[in-house]
Amino acid sequence: MKTRPRIIIVKTGRAVPEARGDGRDFEHWFADGLGREAFDWRVVRVDRGETLPPAKTLDSDTAILITGSPAMVSHREDWSERAAEWLGRAHAAGHAVLGVCYGHQLLAHALGGRVGPNPNGRRMGRVTAAVCAPDDALLGGLGANLSVHVSHVEAVLEPPAAARVIATADHDSHHALHFGGASWGVQFHPEFDARITRDYLEARADLLADEGSDAGALIADLDADHDGPSVLARFAERVRKSTGYRAA
Repeated sequence: MKTRPRIIIVKTGRAVPEARGDGRDFEHWFADGLGREAFDWRVVRVDRGETLPPAKTLDSDTAILITGSPAMVSHREDWSERAAEWLGRAHAAGHAVLGVCYGHQLLAHALGGRVGPNPNGRRMGRVTAAVCAPDDALLGGLGANLSVHVSHVEAVLEPPAAARVIATADHDSHHALHFGGASWGVQFHPEFDARITRDYLEARADLLADEGSDAGALIADLDADHDGPSVLARFAERVRKSTGYRAA
């Protein structure tokens, strides 16, 4: 049996303290959703200056996941720009890549897209993502409309020239992108369950109120039966198939 494929989690920040009161953070939620025992895991805290391995040294079966962050891609911090350059090389080498929220935006930026504040403002809670590419290997077959959880201020304003829009939302026309090859980005958080999303909403309640939104109403609208786990399962299965690995 082949050895387990590796997933490098490019960690670009931490979740809000309210969501990680049990000591768990983005990497733990992703490991649970993708299959903790199916992969070898490495977490690289690029926001803390940790160095990613040279892209040319990665095994061909190494997949990459880029997390969300409280940072903003448009601020172009040095650590973020270094990570973007690395992601461009990893994408060119054909590695399977999934960018989530900040990671989605960072991958778009790395490949020539434009990222900035969403003209429609902050979005948090549950939204509907309309799948517009039913043949897509990541989102195709999951349904025409996906119930997903979001928390973001910035968005991909112009996708890279080679990217294909695979899902939209009423506030974001580039809500999910296929960048070509085995690289995807989703603005929503497939790793967020209702509890995590509620914690985010409670942490941002004052900001939301200042912007004219009601955190309580958004919490009441959360969907425990959301489609995030299906998206993570689809990405995990694609990585496993590409390497020929099957969990025992």
